[in-house]
Amino acid sequence: MRTEQITLTAGDAEVDVLPGNGGRVGGLRVGGTELLRQGERFGCFPMVPWCGRIRDGRFRDGAEVRQMPLNAPPHAIHGTARDGVWKVARHTDAETVLTYDLTEPWPYPGRVTQLVALTPDSLTLTMSVETYDASFPAQIGWHPWFNRNLGDGGEDVRLDFGPAWQEERGDDHLPTGNRIEPRPGPWDDCFGMPGGVDVTLTWPERLELKVTSREEWVVVYDEQEAAVCVEPQTGPPDGLNTLPRLVTPLEPLEATTVWRWRRL
Repeated sequence: MRTEQITLTAGDAEVDVLPGNGGRVGGLRVGGTELLRQGERFGCFPMVPWCGRIRDGRFRDGAEVRQMPLNAPPHAIHGTARDGVWKVARHTDAETVLTYDLTEPWPYPGRVTQLVALTPDSLTLTMSVETYDASFPAQIGWHPWFNRNLGDGGEDVRLDFGPAWQEERGDDHLPTGNRIEPRPGPWDDCFGMPGGVDVTLTWPERLELKVTSREEWVVVYDEQEAAVCVEPQTGPPDGLNTLPRLVTPLEPLEATTVWRWRRL
């Protein structure tokens, strides 16, 4: 059911999880203040089995070329699981585990597991992709839409991060393969953080939220007026072609991101 909603609580924090709408986090409230943009397409959705755009929707697996639907013509974008119905494997007051079986148009059997765990001052999202059959390339990431402004006359959010490089973006919005010095925004760009993703969002005099991950890739998108996106992921856009991570029966692909907040 797309309408199913699970609400986790810890302290004065609440998280809405929507298994039927792509396994996304539909809302995150701290002290009653909503931090995520609302709407069926927003919140924070899992990007799997790939992140961002695949050039022309095609990727190569050995000698075989696979074609994904062009849902962002001329490219395919953000994986297939965000359009699917996830199953609830486990649920407590502050934690839930969801699963999603990869199916067409993705050509390989596999299972995605996502853990959503809430504490009074943090949200942890952990995802894995595993297979018991053929090996395949994959990526994991998350696409949160943080509200640019929390209302009540407050200032817009400020972003602070120190990437080692920026992936040069071509006219087709995909990395060219060149790494450049980070440029000022606005961005729809991928950055490299070899020590791990570490991005701070600050709503002045309201809240500070830090997005971290052991992964070294993050896409920042702040070209929309309503929200800004900070997207940790296991590889760059078009990574199934340029930096594939292989899922095998013996080696799943796993990733975690933590959001930690404090009041100002």
